[in-house]
Amino acid sequence: MSIAFDETGRPFIIVREQDKKERLKGIEAVKANIAAAKAVSRTLRSSLGPKGMDKMLQNQDGEVTVTNDGATILQQMDLQHQIAKLMVELSKAQDDEIGDGTTGVVVLCGALLERAERLIDHGIHPSRVSEGYETACDLSTELLERISDEITLNDTKLTEMKKVAMTTLNSKIVNRFKDKLADICVSAVLSVADFDRKDVNLDLIKVEGKVGGKLEDTNLVNGILAIDKDFSHPQMPRRVEDAKICILTCPFEPPKPKTKHKLEIDSVEKYKDMQKAEMEYFQDMVKKVKDSGKACRLAS
Repeated sequence: MSIAFDETGRPFIIVREQDKKERLKGIEAVKANIAAAKAVSRTLRSSLGPKGMDKMLQNQDGEVTVTNDGATILQQMDLQHQIAKLMVELSKAQDDEIGDGTTGVVVLCGALLERAERLIDHGIHPSRVSEGYETACDLSTELLERISDEITLNDTKLTEMKKVAMTTLNSKIVNRFKDKLADICVSAVLSVADFDRKDVNLDLIKVEGKVGGKLEDTNLVNGILAIDKDFSHPQMPRRVEDAKICILTCPFEPPKPKTKHKLEIDSVEKYKDMQKAEMEYFQDMVKKVKDSGKACRLAS
């Protein structure tokens, strides 16, 4: 700290904080990054498993969230360290790819880094530790492939799939009805699964929540469920029996450009021509649907 004077003779203080700041290098920087990741892992460790405790989180607006879901906890945390943010991305990737295990993957990562820190303290270079983990990953993958069991669609294997679903529901708030909900989950996944590609498009499963009723009233509806669809005109019939249904996945309106655009109209005639073109396009859409012979039409 030093004192200087401006052009009018008034003194002001210069604080030199840069001299006190030290940049971490080498092993110290590695250990600092490991410490940040371990701090995040320890935060989630008590929320792991069916006996895991809930966390109460409060955001800047004062809203309180109570959950033991790892992805939700990490999203609500205000993290500044870059390595800690990588842990959030790790949990998010697990949630997007698998949909479960968001807490376990962070705790496992923290445990691996904790072991890596001990190896570094013994003088092993971080690059060698990383290579060792990659080798261990390859060996573990080979072992899992040898001991894995292929699931075929029979009653025995369906029971095993139900047990897997119940395991994932143990730590959720709906664990009291995990038996019924596990049956619904397995049936829903099998109904949309592509067994040739060994893939499941979860976008084909829609969860609808309605106010009222009880949790045990949850049911699986096979097919397409149209809820709270508004009528386009008040004179439309309220009930149609033995109807042929036409489902439109596109808006029932003239198309709009997806990119930014600007339309300039400098005369009334051009404006009327534009209206006429839109009306003809819309009438053509209506005619195609009407000619299909469908009595009931649903549009997104």
